[in-house]
Amino acid sequence: MKQSAFIYGWLAGVIGSLSCGIADGWAQDGAAGAIDTGDTAWILVSSALVLCMVLPGLALFYGGLVRSKNVLGTIMHTGSILCLISLVWVLVGYSLAFGTDMGGVIGSLEFIGLLGVGEEAWSGTGIPHLVFMVFQLMFAAITVALITGSFAERMKFTALLLFAVLWSVLVYSPLAHWVWGGGWLAEMGALDFAGGAVVHVSSGFGALVCAIVLGQRKGHGVEPMPPHNLPMTVLGTGLLWFGWFGFNAGSALGANGGAASAFVATHIAACAGGLSWMVAEWVRSGKPTVLGLASGVIAGLATITPGAGFLGPLSALVVGLLAGVLCYMAVVWKTRLGYDDSLDVVGIHGVGGFTGIVATGLLASVGGATGLFFGNPDQFVIQLVLGVATLLFAVVGTYIILKVVDGIVGLRIAPEEETIGLDLSQHNERAYS
Repeated sequence: MKQSAFIYGWLAGVIGSLSCGIADGWAQDGAAGAIDTGDTAWILVSSALVLCMVLPGLALFYGGLVRSKNVLGTIMHTGSILCLISLVWVLVGYSLAFGTDMGGVIGSLEFIGLLGVGEEAWSGTGIPHLVFMVFQLMFAAITVALITGSFAERMKFTALLLFAVLWSVLVYSPLAHWVWGGGWLAEMGALDFAGGAVVHVSSGFGALVCAIVLGQRKGHGVEPMPPHNLPMTVLGTGLLWFGWFGFNAGSALGANGGAASAFVATHIAACAGGLSWMVAEWVRSGKPTVLGLASGVIAGLATITPGAGFLGPLSALVVGLLAGVLCYMAVVWKTRLGYDDSLDVVGIHGVGGFTGIVATGLLASVGGATGLFFGNPDQFVIQLVLGVATLLFAVVGTYIILKVVDGIVGLRIAPEEETIGLDLSQHNERAYS
């Protein structure tokens, strides 16, 4: 009888929560005002641009960097995550991230299965709630996909799928709520325009944990493992750069001056990052490389992301120059530290994202925000809290999830499968005959 009473009570609570959430959601949407067709068109296009970043952009960027026996398996990681996390986001992720705040930690279940998410304007914007939801969906997908570069060429596909679902629900959604959904970091006034913390720090330092827990690739440090197709990687770089304008400028949530400012800052930082990485590599090794230029561009893009709507053009230039040098140094140091981050997710996204968060606390001067150098030292402290809290949460959460996945299906492919490659061992396909 006690068990039955508990079950009935739990069901009544869930139904009550959903009912209240739906009513609150409709009231919130209805208060937002009329739909602006220009803003709506821009965010729809921005959503498509971020999709382009994931597939084919990131898939080709990562696919070109691995050995030929793993290219399809690597592309499969990105493509399957895009499909899987899209459904997870619709079913529960969006509600946890953007549902009514529950104690500053997580959103309610009011939008579970997109209940109450309709064509009405989303809170404080001129875009439909559905458009806001799908724009944020693309961020959720690319964040998990970024992590795969750290364990490229050695994780089981079944483990990948389980890890992606758990990480998206248990790490990404709470972080998105903390920063963008009215959680405790948002209440503090943390500035993260387009995901320096939510996307890049979380994926970058989650990737560090993955690289350490899974261990080095077979033959790492002994046999050469060069990229098998640099033109493919450059094509992926161009598509990521193209899509990043939607990623950053779209985060203004309207076709307005904020979008224009973010668009310009994004391009300047990408250019500066590409050149500074190229020069740093040139000085250290004696030759500038195509891979260095491409890596620097991505580093500049990742680093400007948190401050894209808060930094002026010259500040964006400074951030890009710092990004190229600091991220290059981080990549050089990984070999000395001994972890095998296959595709430099930690150095580019982790270090770049954290650098961008700190730089925003120093250099913010537009979009209604000011940093330390413009008379607001408190913002610098808040940005440090944002970066450190995100890093710690991602590290601890990722470690726990990996241990759970390892206990259920195992994390790593067998040594003989690693020798054969992911393409044949996991998918029975060949990229090249």
